[in-house]
Amino acid sequence: MIFKTFWQNKSKSKDKLAEIRGFSDKFNYKTNIHLRFIDFDMMGHVNNSIYFTYLEIARTKYWEEIIKWDWKKTGVVIAHAELDYILPIVMNDKIAIHVKTSRIGTTSFDLDYQIVKIKGTEEIICSKGKTVCIAVDYATGKPTAIPEEEKQKMLGFEQLEQ
Repeated sequence: MIFKTFWQNKSKSKDKLAEIRGFSDKFNYKTNIHLRFIDFDMMGHVNNSIYFTYLEIARTKYWEEIIKWDWKKTGVVIAHAELDYILPIVMNDKIAIHVKTSRIGTTSFDLDYQIVKIKGTEEIICSKGKTVCIAVDYATGKPTAIPEEEKQKMLGFEQLEQ
């Protein structure tokens, strides 16, 4: 009986889309993505697999422009990637991707993403996603500690507490 009462009193999100729309206010980095003809399927939508290519482009720009990741010293591999598709992207859409570091561990960190359509001054959320990234030592091919310099840049840019 206690479990049933607890379960019934648990608050539920009434509007999932409204909850998702609030997601964009938490990002400090945004980059525009150019759509290519090859990205589209027979229905005129961006193919679902292409979204992960867009995430790769956005995180690479984020790492190069903001974090200044030293690729000669330490690599990064993706251990997990997920994406929620909300609205389709179609021809002539202008899109951008918001990227942020949301968690930093010893050898891994999480990046959150939000893909948006740009309509004038408004941004319409198309999808949101996450990747778990692992710092890798090139010599051993094994996980290694996130380099301190890159870690401090992520913490500072995102205003994260360690």
